[in-house]
Amino acid sequence: MKIKKNIALSDSGFIFNPSTGESFSVNPIGVEILKMLKEGKEKDAIKEDILERYQTDDGTFERDFYDFVNILNHYLLTEIDG
Repeated sequence: MKIKKNIALSDSGFIFNPSTGESFSVNPIGVEILKMLKEGKEKDAIKEDILERYQTDDGTFERDFYDFVNILNHYLLTEIDG
């Protein structure tokens, strides 16, 4: 799963989808995850990075990551790999 190439993301957490005209905002960790997804990083690499830098556990990351990805999918910000 990747973030669509046309999705604009600012360092402050502002997301713009030019296809729909919708805009969203995310917190700083959301920005980091979005940037990693835009770079094509897989979930396991993202998880390793987040667990290394933040005080969270594996279960919390998994739950929060899947919730976040479901929201991204709902708002049509993702595309299928391949």
